[in-house]
Amino acid sequence: MVVTVNFTGSVDRDLLKRAKIIAAKSDTSINAIFNAELRHLVETFEAAENSGNQNFKTLLDFSLGRIDDHEALSQLGLDSQEDLFLIMAQAHLPMPRLPEAQTQSMVTSLHELSA
Repeated sequence: MVVTVNFTGSVDRDLLKRAKIIAAKSDTSINAIFNAELRHLVETFEAAENSGNQNFKTLLDFSLGRIDDHEALSQLGLDSQEDLFLIMAQAHLPMPRLPEAQTQSMVTSLHELSA
């Protein structure tokens, strides 16, 4: 028997709107989509961890912007960004966000341009 629990989280308003559209077009619920994606993420991570393979952790860190593409390429032993992005797609991970420091640097540069 699967026991479910409720939890509170926050999500970008536009993302939620887009997720509702996908759910409606797929004749399912946002909850079902969320559960399926979260289950995939957790099970894939656990399987990789149990086998001693740290590649999924590296890909997740890259996806979340914790490491940049150069570090991910190095850790995974890859030569091209194309290979990295193909592996990201195969792992069903979203394309990366920029690291926070890089994002902040870009924001600062934009503010300086308008000053």
